[in-house]
Parts: sequence; structure tokens; C-alpha cells
Amino acid sequence: MSRKCYSYVTVLLLSLLLSLSACSSKQDDAQSLASVLDPDAIGQEESLESQAIGIMEGRTTGPMLPVYFGFDNYSIRPDQRPRMKVNADYLKDQNAVKIRIEGNCDPRGTREYNLALGEKRALSAKKYLVTMGISADRITTVSLGEEKMLLHGQDEMAWAQNRRDDFIAE
Repeated sequence: MSRKCYSYVTVLLLSLLLSLSACSSKQDDAQSLASVLDPDAIGQEESLESQAIGIMEGRTTGPMLPVYFGFDNYSIRPDQRPRMKVNADYLKDQNAVKIRIEGNCDPRGTREYNLALGEKRALSAKKYLVTMGISADRITTVSLGEEKMLLHGQDEMAWAQNRRDDFIAE
């Protein structure tokens, strides 16, 4: 036999060995898949209900909700009034709870400006809750300015999430 013929035979044998080894791994995969599908091999079913951890949105203590503000604004927007009502209703039901309102800003503007704006936002929410019948001595305020941002992006979605008041139960 010629050297060329030996080369073809060698390549043919190697190809045959590789194809046979591939078939055995497919059988192993099929057996392992069968064990996964075995009903006795499945663990207990877990609930998809999440457990309350005390934080709902932002850094607000549940079931209260944060309130969001427009750019360079500290008045409670009409679409945020239902959130303020949720917070007031919770505080009316829980007479012993005191809260801290944390005013937050997006990173645009100077540090000093954002601290002042955060304070105005927190005081605006406090005033709103007081007009809804919550005692002012149950509410403290603090401005965090841009110091505790939730999202660090440089787009409107991130900025909008950072323009908020958080309501923290103390």
C-alpha cells in the first residue's frame, strides 16, 4: 500500500472513533435529561410570592411610597397626590410611627443648590401631610441633595428616579 493510502485509512479510523465517542455522550445527555424529568427527582414547589422586606420603592419604608418631582421643582405634582394620600392614610392608621422625609435631587446643579432644593422638597411633603391631618411633631426632614442617588445614569430616566422624597419610618 502506498503512503497516501495509509493516510486515508488513518483519517478514516480517526473520524470513525470521533463519531462513535460523540454518540456515547449524546446517550449520557439523554440519560441525565431523563433524570431531570423524573418527577421523584424534583424538589418541593416554592411559592412565587415575595416576602416584604420593608422597602417598596426608592428607599421608602413600605407601605408608604416615594413622591417624585419635576426638574428644578419642589411642589407636589397632581399625579403624586395619590401617593401622598397612601402615606397619610398609613400614618393615620399607625399613630405611633414617626417618619423622616428625605429630599433627594438629580446630580444636575451645584451641591449647595441641590441641598437647598432637597430641603424644599422634604418640607413641601411635610406641609402636605400636615394639611392631611398628620401631626408635624411626627415628621422630621432632611435634605440629601444628590448624595444618595438611586440611579447613576446620565439620562432622563435616571434623573427622574433621583428627584424624589423618601419616607422612612423611624
